[in-house]
Amino acid sequence: MTSPKTRHEIRDPIYGFIHVSGDERSVVDSRPVQRLRHVRQLAMSSLLYPAASHSRFEHSLGTMHLASGVFDAVTQVENVTDDIRIQLPMLLDAGHLAYWRQVARMAGLCHDLGHLPFSHAAEGDLLPEGWNHERISWELIVSQEMRSLWSNMTPPLRAEDVAKLAVGKKHAPAGAEFSLWEEVLSEIIVGDAFGADRMDYLLRDSHHAGVEYGRFDYRRLTNSMRILPGSPRDDAEDEEPPPPALGVEEGGFESARQLLLARYFMFSQMYLHHVRRVYDLHLVEFLKETLDGGVFPVALEEHLQSTDNEVMVRIAEAARDPGAPAYVHADAIYNRRHFKLLYDRTDEEAKRNPEVVSYVAEHAKKEFGPERVLADEPEDAKDPPDFPVLTRNQEVISSKRAVDVLKDITVIRRGYVFVSRDVLEDGRTWLAANREDLTKEAVEEDAPGVGGEEGERR
Repeated sequence: MTSPKTRHEIRDPIYGFIHVSGDERSVVDSRPVQRLRHVRQLAMSSLLYPAASHSRFEHSLGTMHLASGVFDAVTQVENVTDDIRIQLPMLLDAGHLAYWRQVARMAGLCHDLGHLPFSHAAEGDLLPEGWNHERISWELIVSQEMRSLWSNMTPPLRAEDVAKLAVGKKHAPAGAEFSLWEEVLSEIIVGDAFGADRMDYLLRDSHHAGVEYGRFDYRRLTNSMRILPGSPRDDAEDEEPPPPALGVEEGGFESARQLLLARYFMFSQMYLHHVRRVYDLHLVEFLKETLDGGVFPVALEEHLQSTDNEVMVRIAEAARDPGAPAYVHADAIYNRRHFKLLYDRTDEEAKRNPEVVSYVAEHAKKEFGPERVLADEPEDAKDPPDFPVLTRNQEVISSKRAVDVLKDITVIRRGYVFVSRDVLEDGRTWLAANREDLTKEAVEEDAPGVGGEEGERR
């Protein structure tokens, strides 16, 4: 009689193999995790990048894999400084580390359980007030269904420990208390600089989309990561020393810079590409018109039964029926007849009038009808995060002092107005005639030819 298999291999296009234990396999096979097979990582991006149809499931496996690699590097005895040992004495406790390594892996696996169908594309406007995908992830991780999985692991895991690392302090429910150790470990999963979530999605999205922008030397970076005193600020000489944070040795700094550049170029060249964005807009408009109350349910059982599959069936049905609600948006998605780009905000126009996109869109709606216009102002991609760097002479400095080139990675801002294809040529003529007036710094009254006396100062 053979003994049960205790180690399983999963083939992965990024890392070759991902290994899971028998206990972990039970979590991988659970309903909340298996649901992620049916939630696309990049929403409608496959309509622009045909191979970018990968799922949150494979991304979650990759995040788990990277999380354990980072954990091993930063907790290795020779990689921990005396100062950090004093602040985090649990680094000397092998049993403690074994427990938290397992927690970190499961947090990486479960960090995206709360994503709606088509991931981020649907989450800005389609959840009840006070809800986001992190809150749903937390609720699933601490649910009775998953608590039974945590309690049956060896060693048993506390559901709240997994949830804390999976969503981080910023997105945890009010009243959730984080120790300094838990704050540092949550950075391994969702940290702005070196979170395994970020590292995996950059590598995986670039691989599936067929672009090179997202690649970086993750092996070198992972092996060079350390828990270090937080980056000292130039204007904070009299303040308390910053708490420990994930940083990198100087020898791995070039790989860290690769990561920051990869993120910059993936956002500027792919994530904020105007065609990718317009499909997200069509999706959101379709869902607003077809969901009960215009929002997704947050009850866990209903959430588990809501995937891309059910939404795509509704889109396909509506696209075949010109009389169906949201037919225009269903047709745009299913038959790839998206609205076309009319206006692409320039940096100079954004400086003159921060509200220029909504202003152009309002006047376009007056000119061509609100049903023929969509506006998009995606949230600005942030400045590169600051993180500590351990130099070869054992000094800890800010990453922004380490090399000037990081100063060239600027905030990415985009703003678009789209119109239906039947008015595109008229729209281009109208915009060419009125762009200067529409985009000027302050509008006392509507520009000539774009609205009359009802304009207001912006």
